[in-house]
Amino acid sequence: MSREMAAEPHTHSVGRALAAMAIFVVMLFAALSLWTAIPLSWIWIGSKVSETQFPATGPYIVVAVGIILSILFTAWLLTQLNQLYVRVTGTNRLAPMRPAWMKSMRDSSTPTGTTTVVEAVLMGSVLLAGVVLTFWFFFLAGSPIPNS
Repeated sequence: MSREMAAEPHTHSVGRALAAMAIFVVMLFAALSLWTAIPLSWIWIGSKVSETQFPATGPYIVVAVGIILSILFTAWLLTQLNQLYVRVTGTNRLAPMRPAWMKSMRDSSTPTGTTTVVEAVLMGSVLLAGVVLTFWFFFLAGSPIPNS
């Protein structure tokens, strides 16, 4: 009986940790789609709606309204995923990420101003989008200056 009791909490905490990690990764991809997939998808859809290279106002409205509605849906999805993360972990805060060598001997043991999961996800997605844009700009875009 003691074997079952010892194995169950460990499996339960590992399962919760894996679930929390999976939720965090889904939240990160949803937040990253705000800067990548949503605008690019709606620009592609707008290009398919237009019949010429010089479209009227219609395709632009489709793109603008589509992007706004998709961002609102993604924000709602992030809220739902954050609530699920809170149910799984019991908190919406991340552990403080301050190295031990930077702590003063007088620091209190209670962390103040920790980052929430949604804040970390959105900051991570913005940083990742910035890195990808920088990589594309310097290595993949090519020079706009003619060679001749």
